[in-house]
Amino acid sequence: MLRDIRNLARLIAIARVLADHGVIVALVEREILPRWALWLGRGRAAEGRLGERMARAAEALGPSFVKLGQALSTRADLIGETEAGDLARLRDRLPPFPTAQAMAAIARELGEPVESLFQSFDATPVAAASIAQVHFAVTSDGQPVAVKVLRPGIEKAFARDLDLLLWLARLVERLIPKWRRLRPVESVATLADIVTMEMDLRMEGAAADELGANFAGDSDFRVPKVDWRRTARRVLTTERVEGIPIHLREQLIAAGHDPHAVLERAARATFAQVFRDGFFHGDPHPGNLFVDSAGAVWVVDFGIMGRLDQDSRRFLAEMLQGFLTRDYARVAEVHFRAGFVPADKSLGAFTQACRSIAEPILDRPANEISIGRLLGQLFQITETFGMHTQPHLLLLQKVLVVAEGVGRQLDPTVNMWQLALPLVEDWMAEALGPAARTREAARTMAELGQSLPRLIVGAERALRRLAERPEERRESARRAIGPGLVVAAAIGLLVLGWLFGRS
Repeated sequence: MLRDIRNLARLIAIARVLADHGVIVALVEREILPRWALWLGRGRAAEGRLGERMARAAEALGPSFVKLGQALSTRADLIGETEAGDLARLRDRLPPFPTAQAMAAIARELGEPVESLFQSFDATPVAAASIAQVHFAVTSDGQPVAVKVLRPGIEKAFARDLDLLLWLARLVERLIPKWRRLRPVESVATLADIVTMEMDLRMEGAAADELGANFAGDSDFRVPKVDWRRTARRVLTTERVEGIPIHLREQLIAAGHDPHAVLERAARATFAQVFRDGFFHGDPHPGNLFVDSAGAVWVVDFGIMGRLDQDSRRFLAEMLQGFLTRDYARVAEVHFRAGFVPADKSLGAFTQACRSIAEPILDRPANEISIGRLLGQLFQITETFGMHTQPHLLLLQKVLVVAEGVGRQLDPTVNMWQLALPLVEDWMAEALGPAARTREAARTMAELGQSLPRLIVGAERALRRLAERPEERRESARRAIGPGLVVAAAIGLLVLGWLFGRS
């Protein structure tokens, strides 16, 4: 009861802020909210597009809602492409907290005075985001580093607002059945998981380490090393990155870099993360990507990372190949086979829907084709076909939209997918071609072969027990053993056939 009262009071306060920014009126006009919600007000700060107003409201409501706005920027299927694009601009806009508090947190977390850990520590932060801020420093052994420190009290603030969001999501699922397919409770739970990971900076350090290991020896794409001695739950220290933000084309040219070559490196790295490794940077906006003096692309900020298992990567590869070759029947079949579209829906109708969203995009000049926009529009047709939201693919869609935007700033005449497509095709041949099927068959045969001795031993034990049982129970035991012997024999024949076929 107290939780309901607390959340209701907080909800009314939030609604007033949304009303002041004209968000309530827009949601009523879109028939998302009932008309009686207009009593909250028509908005005194309702200038600009809805997405811009939502971003300003998020900033007014504090760090939790800035993070929520960033999460909603991946939900074009829910709020629309334009609004998602506006919310994606919620980057590093919060005022910094006092440097004295940051230094006190560092000393408390690391158990040493800041003066013994660092020769120098810049008082002015270089970035202040919803969860943490970053200071440049030089370690006691002379290494330039970037030190990320969590905001004071951020855990408590997020816990309060995440509890409210979960309460609201459950309410929505009960009161608005048609929204259940959007999985609001699951989406809030996903957000909570992301925030929990982000508020333990050791986890971010581990993500940086893993991404760095995936690109070990790659001179074109670099990840800063983690200083684990100066890292704890609320503090992360990494190698400092010196370079030009990747979207500043004119500065790159003035420094002697070829923007097309930079784009090629970034495209290859994006492909490798998504398809080769299944572990990708979830927030590759221009402020997180830099080009050093040698032309290598550096990435920072590893709080949001995405993962794709092998099945998801295969689905994505087949879907992209289907779209890019205009084989819409294959695209539809892939969705049905993956279980993303319920089996009772019409395959022909879904094929037609895929054609309807792809042709206007694929018919554009090659450099203007946006795979991210294509995925966004695909998610928008989900309601018609009862498709369930796939959170991991929504994050990927956001990543592709941002990456394509960076690519166009670097070289407007080239599409990053034109550069990455040969790599994708090679990966698909490796992962989906005859050689891959042969490897999969060999793996299956090996697993079956390993299980054969266990089946034989089990059958022998059952036969011994059969000999000891009374006559009246032998028939039922024989019936139980029979299928096991048949399976064991079949597996044995398959394994023998495979072995002799390979020799």
